[in-house]
Amino acid sequence: MEKPHAGSARNAQQTISEQVERCLEPFLLSQAQLEAVRDLMSVNMERGLKAKKKRPSTLKMLPMYVRSTPDGTERGVFLALDLGGANIRIIKVKLDGSRGVEMDSEVYDVPEAVVTGAGKQLFDHVAECLGLFLEKQNLKDEVLPLGFTFSFPCKQTELDQSVLISWTKGFRCSGVEGRDVVQLLKDAIQRCGDYKVDVLAIVNDTVGTMMSCGYEDHSCEVGFIIDSGTNVCYMEEMGNVESVEGDEGTMCISMEWGALGDDGALTIETSYDAQVDQASRLPGKQRFEKMTSGMYMGEIVRYVLLELTNKGLLFGGFKTSQLDTEGSVGTKEVLEIENDPFGLDKAKSMLTSLGLNPSDQDCRAVKSVCNAVLMRSAKLCAAGLAAVANRIKNNRQDPVGRITVGVDGYVYKTNPKFGAYLNKALEELAPSCQIKFLVSEDGSGKGTAIVTAVAQRRVEQRQCINEILAPFIMSESQLKEVQRLMRKEMDFGLEGGARATVKMLPTYVSATPDGTERGEFLALDLGGTNFRVLYTRVGIKNEGGIQMVSKTFTLSTQVIQGTGEELFDHIVDCITEFQKENGLKGKRLPLGFTFSFPCQQTSLDKGILISWTKGFSASGCVGEDVIKLLREAAIRKKNPDFHVVALVNDTVGTMMSCGYDDAACEIGLIVGTGTNACYMEEMRNVKVLEGDEGQMCINMEWGAFGDNGCLHDILTSYDTDVDQFSINSGRQRFEKMISGMYLGEIVRQVLIVLTQRGILFGGKISEQLNTRNLFPTKFLSDIERDTLGLLEVRAILTGLGLESTCDDTVVVKEVCIKVSRRAAQLCAAGIAAVVEKIRENRGLDHLQITVGVDGTLYKQHPHFAGEVQKAVKMLAPQCDVTFHISEDGSGKGAALITAVACRVAGAEARAA
Repeated sequence: MEKPHAGSARNAQQTISEQVERCLEPFLLSQAQLEAVRDLMSVNMERGLKAKKKRPSTLKMLPMYVRSTPDGTERGVFLALDLGGANIRIIKVKLDGSRGVEMDSEVYDVPEAVVTGAGKQLFDHVAECLGLFLEKQNLKDEVLPLGFTFSFPCKQTELDQSVLISWTKGFRCSGVEGRDVVQLLKDAIQRCGDYKVDVLAIVNDTVGTMMSCGYEDHSCEVGFIIDSGTNVCYMEEMGNVESVEGDEGTMCISMEWGALGDDGALTIETSYDAQVDQASRLPGKQRFEKMTSGMYMGEIVRYVLLELTNKGLLFGGFKTSQLDTEGSVGTKEVLEIENDPFGLDKAKSMLTSLGLNPSDQDCRAVKSVCNAVLMRSAKLCAAGLAAVANRIKNNRQDPVGRITVGVDGYVYKTNPKFGAYLNKALEELAPSCQIKFLVSEDGSGKGTAIVTAVAQRRVEQRQCINEILAPFIMSESQLKEVQRLMRKEMDFGLEGGARATVKMLPTYVSATPDGTERGEFLALDLGGTNFRVLYTRVGIKNEGGIQMVSKTFTLSTQVIQGTGEELFDHIVDCITEFQKENGLKGKRLPLGFTFSFPCQQTSLDKGILISWTKGFSASGCVGEDVIKLLREAAIRKKNPDFHVVALVNDTVGTMMSCGYDDAACEIGLIVGTGTNACYMEEMRNVKVLEGDEGQMCINMEWGAFGDNGCLHDILTSYDTDVDQFSINSGRQRFEKMISGMYLGEIVRQVLIVLTQRGILFGGKISEQLNTRNLFPTKFLSDIERDTLGLLEVRAILTGLGLESTCDDTVVVKEVCIKVSRRAAQLCAAGIAAVVEKIRENRGLDHLQITVGVDGTLYKQHPHFAGEVQKAVKMLAPQCDVTFHISEDGSGKGAALITAVACRVAGAEARAA
């Protein structure tokens, strides 16, 4: 023993206790200090996820290529292989939802000669041990999936690909560093030759911890290790992981948080931490780990005890060579002393083993030191976990913030106080989160097997999803065949074929705007219970162009279901009211009438109503000329201040509206609730009309394309179901594959099948999902527009009574994309048929033309327009097609048709 330092041995116990407390003050972190650590962790997490970092992060934030947590449906027998030290552990894990998890394992030694020999020798030894295990378990004839826990520094590039960066723990096997260890294992198994396994995953122990707990609690998305070392992993939104392609779903990130502060940003280090760091094998590295993990706690306590002894505050100033020896105070003893329910026995036992003769006061002081070091560790871990919890909560925009953390490691498991300190600190550092801890059982065994089981489930589910969605994937040859069939039906319709599915109706619009149109016009837009009256002034483009004023009127049920006279009288009353409000009385203006009900048009200003739709049933109208009915109402109501010039189809209005801005616009396309197209055809090809000169706008009515069965080869069972339960079964087959009225219902049918197969929503179909037409096409636009976290998708599914996982939301979005993409491509095949016909009509090698487009599906869906344009370019490579969004085709377009008709009539009169 060394002689005591000078100092009075008779100092009061209170004074000594106060001095001890002062020495421990640096360990007692304030709320502000802990919040600073939390915020530092958050900043480094964000930086670490960036592909190009403006400022470096101390956190590696490594993608682990685990994209799903367990959902409880995992079943089967799996193997786990754990190589991380002097032993190889091989585990057979049987997952059965009803009976939980059954495990059987064996441990095999790794001889020193293998540890320091050639890499081939190491992996051959591993393969040999695996063969022995399979033989003992009578499994050699089966091909089982295997997960590989390889606890050495690696760079993972896929779930089953991981390159060893460097050996640690005394391993020095040659020819392994810089190579994929999974492939080395596979090669060794192949050399062994008498069994086969399917190596699906290489797993980090932190990930194993999360997955092990995730099998019990499916909301577990964080893994926390506090053992000899410490680390955290969690499920991050893919859109935030810039180093990996893809934006949807989640990715498990191994934070490698032990390195926080390696840049000097942790300003809470004590002199004792500095001494521990300098004496370590890697000074300046893993600074956070050195302040929190089990490998260093004992050493921190030892340095504190040495200082207190040197100051004469402990053991009467005497210290022993044992106390002066690195590693003589173990973390196991620190945990036992701090948690000693019997007072000071554990402290006295440890100190005695160090050759000391402690007093009770000494033992109390030592217990205080252990408490301070352990509590600081727990609070620092809480600061890090608070950063993780807050990030997950914010990613999800979850107001509740319920988060389950799977935890493993002897520091947590053997000392209940650590967990208590951790929870208390988290309440203050993440007050808006509800954090629950779940202790992991065998993360490197059971957890690895579960990672493998999830990987296998995803593979099997992916095969099933691909099979279900395959009919929606249109090949180039299929689209060209649709284009060919559309062209065939167009030609048949132009010849007046009674059985033509594409009717090719003349609209008696013989010209598009040429920019010389001038004047004032009225337009009337009737297509539902709301209708509009518009006043339009058409002038020189660069001097104001088209100016419009409009007013919307509402039609009551009594009016739309009364008599035809009452309906048209009411319409004229509204026109009169509009004229008075805008000072138009006394002006006899031309009027274009957009009438969105089925009509047989026989001239520009004559159209016979075929049938009412949309809830209208006004008597005395079907079979009558609607222009005549409007004119008669004007006479009854004594309003001579307009004269009807044109009956307008909304598709033609769209073309004309765009044609005013772009003279090359000769095609109109509507893709909204319904779909249709029109275009300018050469009169010589319109066999149902006399005359060969000039052009005629043709209303294709292409929604009925395929009603003759010509599209049978591309119809899916979902299309058949939607058609069967529609109000017009067997009709409008093309429209039912394209338009907004039906796409949501197609998606709903697919989601039901995927749920029945157990892929979505835990196999549970809600009442809402099972109800027809409760999945509107607007949902497709909202879902496909959603990105980070797919929060909108989840909200929509919740509104449908469905409990969804992140995986569910990704699959739902994929279904929507496939269905809407097919719709866009089919629409493109129709347009390609039209532009190619126009090019051939004109004998051109190359055609430049514009399509005027309207409709909510085209305008509001995030990808539909792009998919249409891309497919048209592929299917009609000799045509340069521009798509121009229409502004008010039914209003502005109707006025322009009227203006063009007046211009043409004026020219004809002048010529005569």
